[in-house]
Amino acid sequence: MKVTVIGAGAVGATCADNIALKELCNELVLLDIKEGIAEGKAQDMMQTATLLGFDTKITGSTNDYSKTAGSDVVVITSGLPRKPGMTREELIGVNTGIVKTVCENVLKHSPNAIIIVISNPMDTMTYLALQSTNLPKHRIIGMGGTLDSARFKYQLSQHLGCSPADLNAVVVGGHGDTTMIPLIRHATWNSTPVSRYLSTEQQEKIVKDTMVGGATLTALIGTSAWYAPGAAGAALVESILRDEKKLFTCCVSLEGEYGQKDICLGVPVIIGKNGWERILDFDLNESEKAAFQKSADAVRSMNDVLKTL
Repeated sequence: MKVTVIGAGAVGATCADNIALKELCNELVLLDIKEGIAEGKAQDMMQTATLLGFDTKITGSTNDYSKTAGSDVVVITSGLPRKPGMTREELIGVNTGIVKTVCENVLKHSPNAIIIVISNPMDTMTYLALQSTNLPKHRIIGMGGTLDSARFKYQLSQHLGCSPADLNAVVVGGHGDTTMIPLIRHATWNSTPVSRYLSTEQQEKIVKDTMVGGATLTALIGTSAWYAPGAAGAALVESILRDEKKLFTCCVSLEGEYGQKDICLGVPVIIGKNGWERILDFDLNESEKAAFQKSADAVRSMNDVLKTL
């Protein structure tokens, strides 16, 4: 198995490191446009192999896509990171050209690859990848909801005083501070609704803190987060290559599901060897349906920017 990570910044390097540590593939390629960055980080990771006990071969490349040939999965992290005060919408103009070029180059050498998009604004970049490549919809996956759901579980665990591993909780909708929808009504602690243990005020705070999770970290560290986004990307790679059939929230193409068409948006999906394999219907109530529609409208307005570029 072969995996390529495009973009050797903090998110891409963290994603690659997780993939190597778990030995998800035999060969891992890290590619970046900046001279020497990917090669240097690849060597640095390889020098941990004997210390950490993995055998994955990691290769770095400065914009040489021929080295990515035959990749089974490609993770795209390229693009300008979000800076303090910057909205995801403001990233569209810059990152559209980057993601489109990356997709074209990737598919020249790996026409059968499954593509995972992490670049922001993630919902729009996933839609762009689908539209510009004309790949089967199941082979284009946006990572956002996987990260948001992990952040949701973290916030819940802080209030419940429990292990996040004992929680089931998902975030649907767009990957944005105002577009994501933490489904706290569906969240459980080992099959018991979390609402049994949390006050209404606590639940409202958890939802709010989850929605601004990315912005909170950007304000604290001065740039976008990388540990959790990188781990989220690696988790999707693992479910694909090991055909785990795990349930994740991912940004995927909707063709009538959840009442939406011609859009890529976060919904619960099964991830396996074919990419995303089916969408699960979480039976949203009227309030949740309204929030989902509002989220879809906001994402569509961002997608409309693509038509002006």
